[in-house]
Amino acid sequence: MSTIRVLVGTKKGAFVLTSDGKRESWEVNGPHFAGWEIYHLKGSPVAQNRLYASQTSGWFGQMMQRSDDGGKSWETIGNEFKYEGVPGTHKWYDGTQHPWEFKRIWHLEPSLTDPDCVYAGAEDAALFRTMDAGRSWQEFPSLRSAKSHLWQPGAGGMGLHTILLDPTNPQRIYIAISAAGTFRTDDGGSTWKPITSGLKSPFELPDPDAEVGHCVHRIALHPSRPGVLFMQKHWDVMRSDNAGDSWHEISGNLPTDFGFPIDVHAHEPETIYVVPIKSDSEHFPPEGKLRVYRSRTGGHEWEPLTRGLPQKDCYVNVLRDAMAVDSLEPCGIYFGTTGGQVYASADSGDSWNPIVRDLPAVLSVEVQTLP
Repeated sequence: MSTIRVLVGTKKGAFVLTSDGKRESWEVNGPHFAGWEIYHLKGSPVAQNRLYASQTSGWFGQMMQRSDDGGKSWETIGNEFKYEGVPGTHKWYDGTQHPWEFKRIWHLEPSLTDPDCVYAGAEDAALFRTMDAGRSWQEFPSLRSAKSHLWQPGAGGMGLHTILLDPTNPQRIYIAISAAGTFRTDDGGSTWKPITSGLKSPFELPDPDAEVGHCVHRIALHPSRPGVLFMQKHWDVMRSDNAGDSWHEISGNLPTDFGFPIDVHAHEPETIYVVPIKSDSEHFPPEGKLRVYRSRTGGHEWEPLTRGLPQKDCYVNVLRDAMAVDSLEPCGIYFGTTGGQVYASADSGDSWNPIVRDLPAVLSVEVQTLP
């Protein structure tokens, strides 16, 4: 029977949750790096006991960690992230230009084929890569040539928070930045272009044809159809059927089109999941009811999934990196909350159980399906 390993990054450490394929009882291991913010930890898809973690502290700054035994032990690895050349400036909250400053790594995306290769998304927004298992990191400075002087921080900072690798084309990578938008390279990172046609941000961007400046919260794809992208934006759930060249809205009957995570069912490319929340200031579920919404039609038509989730007096948030899916049948869905719960569904979202409670606020959730 398969083993499921859920990797949870929180405000005060990392936790590793394991279960068998029934996904009924869970062992909790942690906290690792207690007291540190773990923005993201993720395992290599080709060496599944190889894990990478980004830890941050207001006192001690940024540290990178690697485990080669599934999280039992950890080794501090290279932590030098330098912008190449003269990075210039980007837009600041007040509209003035502000110098580029490295603060932390928001997201880690291990290569689909090489356990020593990992991509890292930084704040201030930049894309880095290691080819030596984290000992050294190099920037893709070409990304900043895509109108980076017009990029501006979102409320939580200017982070590169999403990295999607095309499993059918190693030269194609998608990334998303708050609040710059989403970008694609088709030549392995030598050049990048904004892919925002069809996005509307009337409150932030008066220019309806603005290529950059859109506050994209998350993008997702199914590996069988990497040219079909789904997006949760700062207002609007969107879809592209041409690798991001154009987008159209699929918010449909959602109670609010604001939220952070979006993910795709492991075996059904047209089944997608979001967690709607209120406004861009309240950041909690409408009516205090925690509901995951599922569309089995690729958008527009959504159904609330509530069985096992609190439907009264619930005021947590689910952050952009805090949802993941496993590859079992039926597909498992997982998400973590700012209230410290991690919920799991072993039946594609029909019912939910809290597999752990009372953790620190959850920043990220990843899942591995182990043989």
